Amino acid sequence: MKTNKKVCESKRDKMIEELVSKGVFKIDGKQLYELPLQLLMKEYEAFGQTDIQM
Repeated sequence: MKTNKKVCESKRDKMIEELVSKGVFKIDGKQLYELPLQLLMKEYEAFGQTDIQM
C-alpha cells in the first residue's frame, strides 16, 4: 500500500505543479497543497489538463 500512496502523492504533486505553471496558487483562499484531492482534481480538469488519471 505504501507504493500506491507514493504514486498518488506523486500525481497530486504533478497536478499542483501544473496548476502553478498556469498561474493558480490558491483556490477558495487556500493553498493548493491544503485542498482535498477531489477539489484539486476538479480545478485541474477545469484547466483542460486531463493527462493525469487517478
